[in-house]
Amino acid sequence: MQAMLKIEDLCKEFILHQQGGVRISVLNKVSLQIAAGESVAITGLSGRGKSSLLKLIYGSYRSTSGAIRVFHDYGWVDTTTAEPRDIIALRQRTIGYVTQFLRVIPRVPALDIVGEVLIERGASQVIADKRARELLHRLNIPETLWQLSPMTFSGGEQQRVNIARGFAAHHPILLLDEPTASLDDENRCRVLELIGEARLAGSAIIAVFHDDVERARACSRALRL
Repeated sequence: MQAMLKIEDLCKEFILHQQGGVRISVLNKVSLQIAAGESVAITGLSGRGKSSLLKLIYGSYRSTSGAIRVFHDYGWVDTTTAEPRDIIALRQRTIGYVTQFLRVIPRVPALDIVGEVLIERGASQVIADKRARELLHRLNIPETLWQLSPMTFSGGEQQRVNIARGFAAHHPILLLDEPTASLDDENRCRVLELIGEARLAGSAIIAVFHDDVERARACSRALRL
């Protein structure tokens, strides 16, 4: 299978400038390679840098040292040294990211938030709406809410909209940060089904789970930090 992500000797250190320049080492020489169709769980105690690793891959953080090579448009891009325009292109076409929190523009309907990535890739409004409706229905978001802003939704509903958005389009690499954390049993099962479908479609998935059963069902192997 085609390798999609290569992490080599990755280190991340935070400097607390308001605390006298104290340095906190979060990641130390982390290496990982993942291919299309694989799903890797990132495990470890709280504070060991699981979410930070995902943010480094996505380009939200800059590493202290090491390399993060992403297969993008038939070539490799190192997100540790890439220009901002290259990071934007990676996010548009290659890397999807489902965070723990939904950040949206007020008054934008849930239906449009989910379908936005498809519109950005050139899909018609009809196709984007159809996919968004399918996902919102599968994730048990009542149809009466589809035309409302998720800012007014419950925490669990917001997370499901966030998940629907992340799975609306195919991403060669998909990052999932505790995607089932605030969900009930039924919706956890729906999310695990979506992860399985994404793997079959060839996505390389890196995920943080705290539940051992969900981790075993969703992921083929684990990296412990």
